Amino acid sequence: MSNAAEAKAADAAEPKVANVQTSSALPPEETERMGTDIVAALKTVFDPEIPADIYELGLIYKVDIKDDRGVDVEMTLTTPNCPAAAELPTMVENAVASVPGVGVVNVNIVWDPAWTPDRMSDEARLVLNMW
Repeated sequence: MSNAAEAKAADAAEPKVANVQTSSALPPEETERMGTDIVAALKTVFDPEIPADIYELGLIYKVDIKDDRGVDVEMTLTTPNCPAAAELPTMVENAVASVPGVGVVNVNIVWDPAWTPDRMSDEARLVLNMW
């Protein structure tokens, strides 16, 4: 197998989960703790129609921790007509805001790139029996 084919196969096996970033002057240990706790909080949010959490589904695209401890979250939905479109962003906002040390939380819905089942982690695939 060529290096490019190996890289593509490895990439396909990796879940397409959120990129936790920081544009913060907070100590690295603090941003790491907050990032870990934010991901744990996101894993408590479930799409009401799908028995898997939104993080493992790959609906969270980016989490950005700011200097003032504010957090910006970019997420998507499985479809633009998602019945949970009105409630999921609020659920995400509340979950992230519950993390100790987090300031104001802004949740933005994005459609690019569009969500596909390829974004799901192996854990979500197992729960949904999508092997």
